[in-house]
Amino acid sequence: MNFNRINNISGWLVFGIALLVYLMTMEPTTSFWDCGEFIACAYKLQVTHSPGAPLFMLLGRLFAIFSPSPQSVALYVNALSAFASAFTILFLFWSITHFAKRLIKTEDGGFSTGNVIAVMGAGFVGALAYTFSDTFWFSAVEGEVYATSSFFTALVFWCILKWEEANDVYADRWLVLIAYLIGLSTGVHLLSLLAIPTIALIYYFKRYTPTLRGSLLAYFLGGVVLLVVQYGVIQYIPILASKFELAFVNSMGMPLHSGAIFFLLLFGAVLAGIIIFAKRTKRYTLHVAMLSLVFISIGYTCYIPVIIRAKAGVSINMTNPDNIVSLIPYLQRTQYGSTPFLTGQYFTTPATVENGEPIYLPITKDGKTKYEVVDHAVKVNYEDKHFFPRIWSSEESRGHPAYYRNQLGLAEGEEPTAMDNMKFFVNYQMNHMFWRYFMWNYAGRQNDYQGTGTEPHQGNWITGINAIDKAMGRGDFNKLPDAYKNNRAHNTMFMLPFILGILGIVYQFKKNKLDGWVVLSFWFFTGIAVQLYINNTPYQPRERDYQYIATYAYAIWIGIGVFFLRDLLMKVIKNPGTSAAIATIVCLFAGPVLIASQEWDDHDRGKKTLAIDNARNMLATCDSNAILITSGDNETYPLWYIQEVEGFRTDVRIFNYNLMGTDWQNIQMFNKVNDAPPISVLWTKDFVEGYGNLNYYHINEIPSLKDKVFSVNEVMSFLMDERNGVPLRSEDKKVPFVPVRNIAIPLNRAAMIKNGRVNLKDSTMQIPNELIIQFKGSYVTRPDVSMMNIIAGIAKDGWNRSLYICDGISVVGLEGYLKKEGVLNKLVPVVMPNQNFTDIDRNLELFTKVYTLGKANTNQVYYDEPNKRTFFGYRSDVSAFAIDLLNAGRKEDAIKILDHSMAQISESSFPTDISMFEMTNVQMFNAYLAAGEVKKAEAIGDRLAKFAKDFTNYFTDLNDNGQIGAIGYIERSIRTLNALSSSATGNKQPELAKKYTDQLVAMSQRLEASSPVFKDYMTQMMRQNQAGGQ
Repeated sequence: MNFNRINNISGWLVFGIALLVYLMTMEPTTSFWDCGEFIACAYKLQVTHSPGAPLFMLLGRLFAIFSPSPQSVALYVNALSAFASAFTILFLFWSITHFAKRLIKTEDGGFSTGNVIAVMGAGFVGALAYTFSDTFWFSAVEGEVYATSSFFTALVFWCILKWEEANDVYADRWLVLIAYLIGLSTGVHLLSLLAIPTIALIYYFKRYTPTLRGSLLAYFLGGVVLLVVQYGVIQYIPILASKFELAFVNSMGMPLHSGAIFFLLLFGAVLAGIIIFAKRTKRYTLHVAMLSLVFISIGYTCYIPVIIRAKAGVSINMTNPDNIVSLIPYLQRTQYGSTPFLTGQYFTTPATVENGEPIYLPITKDGKTKYEVVDHAVKVNYEDKHFFPRIWSSEESRGHPAYYRNQLGLAEGEEPTAMDNMKFFVNYQMNHMFWRYFMWNYAGRQNDYQGTGTEPHQGNWITGINAIDKAMGRGDFNKLPDAYKNNRAHNTMFMLPFILGILGIVYQFKKNKLDGWVVLSFWFFTGIAVQLYINNTPYQPRERDYQYIATYAYAIWIGIGVFFLRDLLMKVIKNPGTSAAIATIVCLFAGPVLIASQEWDDHDRGKKTLAIDNARNMLATCDSNAILITSGDNETYPLWYIQEVEGFRTDVRIFNYNLMGTDWQNIQMFNKVNDAPPISVLWTKDFVEGYGNLNYYHINEIPSLKDKVFSVNEVMSFLMDERNGVPLRSEDKKVPFVPVRNIAIPLNRAAMIKNGRVNLKDSTMQIPNELIIQFKGSYVTRPDVSMMNIIAGIAKDGWNRSLYICDGISVVGLEGYLKKEGVLNKLVPVVMPNQNFTDIDRNLELFTKVYTLGKANTNQVYYDEPNKRTFFGYRSDVSAFAIDLLNAGRKEDAIKILDHSMAQISESSFPTDISMFEMTNVQMFNAYLAAGEVKKAEAIGDRLAKFAKDFTNYFTDLNDNGQIGAIGYIERSIRTLNALSSSATGNKQPELAKKYTDQLVAMSQRLEASSPVFKDYMTQMMRQNQAGGQ
């Protein structure tokens, strides 16, 4: 039989299946998280967040060219991920058949019909199992870098296998190709570098007689090569280029970029010279090594467009790396801080701060441009260094120290030990942040709720066999509330794919131990090694399973599991072909078919449009030429996409509050972006650039000015005057401080009414002469000062623009001036007659005629937790607006808006629960009661009460550890029932109040009687309350 022909045809058949699946299920537009940013940057070749993904931008632009309209650009960039993922499956298939045929050759060296069936069966089973796996499928259907990164990793691994089986004189061309692919892949993600140690192992096994010592040495050298590429090439080549740049420009008076260009020419000449020397002296290894370095460097040049596009001043220009000097912190992800690896601090380690590396900016004076030091990086020095620090983050604002202490049983002030460090590593970083994700793919997933590592009912891996899951502390699935039982991400594979992989491991190590070590090496470096390097902290903002591709290597073993089953069947069925066919069919159903049947409903995004709908809703709320302050990726990136790609409401200027602490976003205030004009801010570019490393300003009240109000112009003039600064970290430079707490921004009544900032109805209220911003605490953040500048700029221009602020953003001093308009808060500087200030007619129009939420009114679309957060905010705004309508005497409109909201988001799309979103349901319950719609309110209340009852049944069935992890949700249930009862009482519904009070009493009595954990918890809460009262 022509094995190669069958292998090629089968591989392309698997490719076709994967591509069809991904094209059918991919999202038709942008998704949440980074997708909106990446698609927008690909469409216009802009600069993404560090360390960038320039090759992905170029490939995305290539796909976007074929889009017939801007509205379908996202679809085409998503298709890039679909194609990249399908090619990943193709190379996985050929990698599996490579290992599988070597098992055949070790048996009889032939390719009989039975052998070919077994090899192809292994390829189909393993490749299709990975096709439908949870993590990989998620990345395959959205416009993000991880699908393309997986493609490069799979391609590099396949290439080294091709080199391994090539025996011609030119076989080492595969090594040079691998080097080029690794260089290119740095422009997508660094994941493919993790294949280097495995490449070294394969190289050693082929070229030398394997020994344990030699294998370990080869593995070690592979790790060294990985570090050389990651640090020597990716980081130190640009660093050296920056040194030449500084010398040429500052010392020699040469133009910008001259030093970097000279270094590149010099670097190329040196490499060329070494290659010529190696060839002439017949130093073959040196020759191949230098060629590989050349091609890695050539691939790495895909970063040059980053500097070019940053220099062009594109709309999305994260950190503005427009020269080789500013490219360094961009590549090093300086803005995200550093993470310790082998040595470092614990969260309790005392630290001191000093000036670090200088921060240069090109400054033009008298017609000459030089790089000047405008600030220094912050260098943190820790008093003690510990080996392998895992509990390293001291960020109080993110709750990390409290989490460490709670999980490790440390009292306040108690120092952690090395055993505490390892306990956190095993329990959280390995079990929760690696093994949980790994088992999601091949064992089963509990649901899509993002737990923190302690909850027995949220986001864990499961088997689907209730008795086993109970023994693992997951509780009785059948007793869970409906929101958990009906969660579409509840996937049960009964561990069958995982068991197939175990059988494959056993079989490969038995038949071909060297290949077993190769696959194990690849699995380790794409899984556990990633976790060791990332060193995750608690409370991650999202699930991080996309960081690992260890499931790729494991799919090879799933495929080889076919051989294990075939050999078992051969003992009964003597025909090799029949045994191989039956084994393949059984494994197909136990692997790919089972996985696909479980995963399809929570990976089909073919009708999902919520991210872009939410972005359109926000922009549609804004007045013409408005300014919108957002917070977080899921608010900002879809807005960037819809403006930059689809051209919707490009007159609205968007600022991300979290990024307003950066130079580049503050400098953009001086520029026009799309159709939005610049902002007349009070601070200067020099001031912004000169204090780029300053995250906050201390408030040092001058005693003689205490309690006085100063104009914003006076305060900004004080801030920008270097004579008024105070020393920080060194005496070399003074940093500004805020001298007063009360700052006034002038208001112009006539201009505000004329330009529509205050409508005629609001103008009857008192408009003060000035808007007072009052800073509290000991410091004010740079984003807060930026927002003050924006408001001052609006005032300076005669209030010709509106300012909108998303919920959840710090509004220092503005709380009394915000008017609720749809899902946003609008700055309207009037003295409000009451706390709730709403434009009723405008809101009614927005909620009933303007806002869309995709197909959330149906049961056709799966919405995961980030999507539900959008529904949560929407429902909360609706219920608050309904109360405003009732206060205005518009009862029918209140009922209308509530009914519209309930119809717009189905129970399937946003199920009732008491895990995260219960308060929005309580608010809807209260609003319906206030409107006199008792039956509708009771329906909501009863769903909440049923959830509380079901969760209590589930809770009492847990072991003590499980109850400790879930006790917070019992407390939420108690609070919810209390809120329902109080609301019913307040709305004069005593029977309804009694109904929920009785359930609360019954629930508490049952918990008291059956749960010592609950009794201890309530005792602690009572003690804390008594201590607080004293």
